Amino acid sequence: MMDNFTHKEKALLIGIRNRSRIDWEVEDSLEELSRLAETAGAVVVGTTIQELKKIDPSLFMGKGKVEEVRDFASSHNIDIIIFDNELTSTQQRNLEEIFNTKTIDRTGLILDIFAQRAKSKEGKLQVELAQLTYTLPRLKGKGVVLSRLGGGIGTRGPGETQLEVDRRKIKERITRLKREIDKVGKVRELHRRRRMFLSPLTIALIGYTNSGKSTLLNHLSHTGILVENRLFSTLDPKVGKLSLPNNQEVFISDTVGFIHKLPHQLIAAFKATFEEVKESDLLLHIIDISSPHFEAHIDAVNKVLEETGVPPKKIIHVLNKIDKVAHKKMISAWVKKLENGVAISALTGDGVNLLLSMIEGFVSTSMQRVKLKIPFGAGKTIGQILRKGKIITKHYLDTGVIIEAEVQRALVNSLKPYLK
Repeated sequence: MMDNFTHKEKALLIGIRNRSRIDWEVEDSLEELSRLAETAGAVVVGTTIQELKKIDPSLFMGKGKVEEVRDFASSHNIDIIIFDNELTSTQQRNLEEIFNTKTIDRTGLILDIFAQRAKSKEGKLQVELAQLTYTLPRLKGKGVVLSRLGGGIGTRGPGETQLEVDRRKIKERITRLKREIDKVGKVRELHRRRRMFLSPLTIALIGYTNSGKSTLLNHLSHTGILVENRLFSTLDPKVGKLSLPNNQEVFISDTVGFIHKLPHQLIAAFKATFEEVKESDLLLHIIDISSPHFEAHIDAVNKVLEETGVPPKKIIHVLNKIDKVAHKKMISAWVKKLENGVAISALTGDGVNLLLSMIEGFVSTSMQRVKLKIPFGAGKTIGQILRKGKIITKHYLDTGVIIEAEVQRALVNSLKPYLK
């Protein structure tokens, strides 16, 4: 049996139950933590839930429980202890010293998965920034502890190479990373503007991690993304072109999956990625209707949208993976309950035509064809049209330009002075 653990770290998971948390919430959260640990490359050999009325500022939990965990970790050769709740730098340091075992929290685990997933330059920069921001307050004395404990989960990426560098150098590195990310963000903005020039409307896929966004993007735009049944399989946003039934083309982008307790360091570091969502005209919220926890997932996604400052906009709620659900009446009930609900299977294609018709309906009601006479001094207006519409014809006069364009209806009022 031990052979199964040969190349994997053996993990013990710790959850907390208190008056504010219902039993099933604690168990569901630990179940998800287990999947995260497995995604990171660990094998879970035990879980424990601690009843806690008050969090201990130095050890997080009671001394008796700490000793119990220490003994279990020692007798079962545990390589890593993972807390479902965020630990302070003091708590993490003290626990590691007592356990003599690498100890991380949920945030550290998610950051580690992102470090493994990042492939593009932008993704790597964003993950490094998030990790260093997380590491900085935990730096004191940690280099010694981690050099004793070895590498693996929680120590990948910049965590391995930067921990023994002093705080000043890490702060300098954070400043440089922010500058580089800003540069990459400007390039992303240029690409986004170019897409706006080619198509007046953009769509963003959002959803809980592993809800089937990449599968749907492949189905709709034939992008050929590798689809994996793993949490956070997509980290770097992908953009595809979608042809609607009326042959109109719009751009559609995939985004990083959301999750409960998404680390605020990641939200801050992935600002440019979330801009894809902010700047889009239509959101497709992909929901894994086969998950027993899909209602909690919907709430988690809405919370992240709120935290990232995404303004209210049109959302189509896409209930995905209906091929895995036996209770069809439950699906119908949720299609009616959610605003603009549609049930599909991105895997089999069932219901996708209805989704396309809904997208087409949104596009047609959002656009209006106008004819404008714009003087040469009103260059900003032409820029507005390019951002929120599509120029069909242009005819230059001595005093300006005659433009026929399709623009979003919301823009028509501001164009009234130029309407022909």
